[in-house]
Amino acid sequence: MLKEAIYHRPKNEFAYAIDESTLHIRLKTKKNDVDKVKLIYGDPYDFHSEKKCWISSKKDMLFNGSDSLHDYWLVAVKPEHRRLRYGFLLENNNETLFYTEKGFYHEEPNDAGYYFCFPFLNKIDVFSPPEWVNNTVWYQIFPERFANGDPSIDPEGALPWGSTDPSPKNFFGGDFQGVIDHLDYLEDLGISGIYFTPIFKAYSNHKYDTIDYMEIDPQFGDKETFRELVKKCHEKGIRVMLDAVFNHSGFYFPQFQDVVEKGEKSKYKDWFHLKGFPVKTEYPANYDTFAYVPNMPKLNTENEEVKNYLLDVARYWVEEFDIDGWRLDVANEVDHVFWREFRNAVKSVKPDAYILGEIWHDSMPWLQGDQFDAVMNYPLTTAITEYFAKENITTSEFANAVTSVRNLYPETVNRVQFNLLGSHDTPRILTISNDNKDLVKLQMLVQFTSTGTPCIYYGDEIAMTGGQDPGCRKCMIWEEEKQDKEMLLFVKKLISLRKENKVLRSNESFSFIEASDSQNTITYSLKDETSEVLVLINNNDEKKVINIPESYQQRKVTNLWDSTENRLAETINVDPYSFFIFRIK
Repeated sequence: MLKEAIYHRPKNEFAYAIDESTLHIRLKTKKNDVDKVKLIYGDPYDFHSEKKCWISSKKDMLFNGSDSLHDYWLVAVKPEHRRLRYGFLLENNNETLFYTEKGFYHEEPNDAGYYFCFPFLNKIDVFSPPEWVNNTVWYQIFPERFANGDPSIDPEGALPWGSTDPSPKNFFGGDFQGVIDHLDYLEDLGISGIYFTPIFKAYSNHKYDTIDYMEIDPQFGDKETFRELVKKCHEKGIRVMLDAVFNHSGFYFPQFQDVVEKGEKSKYKDWFHLKGFPVKTEYPANYDTFAYVPNMPKLNTENEEVKNYLLDVARYWVEEFDIDGWRLDVANEVDHVFWREFRNAVKSVKPDAYILGEIWHDSMPWLQGDQFDAVMNYPLTTAITEYFAKENITTSEFANAVTSVRNLYPETVNRVQFNLLGSHDTPRILTISNDNKDLVKLQMLVQFTSTGTPCIYYGDEIAMTGGQDPGCRKCMIWEEEKQDKEMLLFVKKLISLRKENKVLRSNESFSFIEASDSQNTITYSLKDETSEVLVLINNNDEKKVINIPESYQQRKVTNLWDSTENRLAETINVDPYSFFIFRIK
C-alpha cells in the first residue's frame, strides 16, 4: 500500500459529530490500493486487566467513492460514553496494515495511547444547521430585473421593461411590489425560499455598493412594503434570505465620503484600509478595495466601530423584518473573528437563521460550526457545467469531481450546501449550454438529485438566455407567449419530485455505479433508510443502450417521471440527452 496516500486527521471533515450521539469517521487512501477498511474503536479507559491491553471493537467502513487520486471510506459509530479512541485496519491482496495516530504497524497495537482521539462528544459542539434548509428550493431574484410593480418609484431614467439589453448602468424599475405581484407564480412553481441580491440603498443597479445598510433602496420601495413582502412570503411557506455586503461599502457610503473630504482628520479614517493621504479615488486607489474597484472601498472589520455597526445591521433585519437568512458577499476576505461574532449575533435573534457564505474554493475553515452553515457550492456547479454544458471534461472526470465535492465537508454541511447552476455572476445556464435545452435539463436533474438545497436563478425555469454580467441580468419575461412552457413544466416536476422523495435530498448513500467515457453515460444510485433510486443519464446526441447493473436486473421499479411501473431488464434504451429515474421496489 502507498502509505503516503493514506490520510486521516481527527477533526473537520474526517472526524465529526453528526448528532449528539453519533460520530462520522472518514479515511482517504490511494485509488484502487485498498480493498477493505475496518475501524478499530473503543473507549480510551476500557482496559483488559488480565490480557493487559486496550479493549476495542471493529466495524467495516463503507466505500464512499473515488476521485482521480483517492478512495474515500466512511463509517458511523456511536461511542457508549461519548469518547473514542480509534484507528484503521487496511487490507488488500498483498498486505495488512494498522494505521494509528503514531503511524503504521503490521501488528495491532494494544495500547490506546497509539490511536487517534476524539476526546468527548459535547452536545454544544455538534454542528446543527437549520433543518428546514434541506427541504428548501431557492429562487434567486435580482430585484431590479424581476418585475416592476410600482412605476411611481422608478429611478430617474428608467427604461421600459425589457426594452433593451441590460448594461452596467441602465435601470428598468424592478421593485418589491413586482415580487409581491408574482408570489403566486413562485408558489405554483414550488419555490420555498427567495434569495435576494442586495436591497439596501446604493448607487448602482446591482446594489453591491451600499450607501446605507439600514435603509431600503427607494427604487425598490420602503420598509413597510418590504415588511409586507416578507409577511406574504411566510404565509406561502417561502423563506427570505438577504445579501449582506460586509467586505466593502459603496463609494457614496457617508463614512467613506467623510474620509474623502477630511482625509486624516476624518473620524472614520480607521473604518477603511487607507495607505496614505490625500485619498486617491481613481484607479489605482491608495486604499484596499473589492478587487481593484475604487468605488468599493474595503471595510476594516477589525475596527470595533465598524464591527458594531455591521453587527447591528445583521440583527436589525432579522429582528425587525423576520428575514430567515443572510448570504454573505466576498465572505472569504473578511476576518474569521468577525464572522464568529456575526454568527452569535444572528443566531441569538433567530437560532434557525441560515448563514451562507459566498466562497468559491475549499471552505472548511468557515464550516466548523462557528461561522457559516454552508457556502455556495461552486465546485459542484463547475463539475456539472464543465461536463454537460462545456464538454471540457470526460464522464469519469465528472464522477471524480462530484465524489471529491461530496467528501470535502461533513455530512452536516453537505445537507445544506447551496447548489446552483448559475447566478447574477455567471452566464445563463442555457447560454453556456449552446441553447441546448435538453442539456440544461440533465444539469438540473443532477442538481435536484444532489444533497443540499438547490437554487434556480430567476428566469432559468422559462429558458432565458444571457452571457456574462451584465448579459445574465435581463428583465424577467412575463409575457406567457414568450416563456418556454415546456421547460417550466419540467422544472415544476423536478421540484415536486424532490419534495415528495426524501431520498433525492439525502447523502446517506450515494454512489456512481457506472461513469462510462466510451459511452458518455452515467448510472448512479441514492439510498436512505427506506428508499432507493437509480438514475441513468445519456449525455449524447444519439440513443444509447445502458447496461443495468446485475443486482438491479429483474427488480420491479417505478419510473418517477411518469409513474409507470415495470421490471428492469439487462439493458435499457435511453434517448439522446435523456434520462430515467427509477424508484426500486
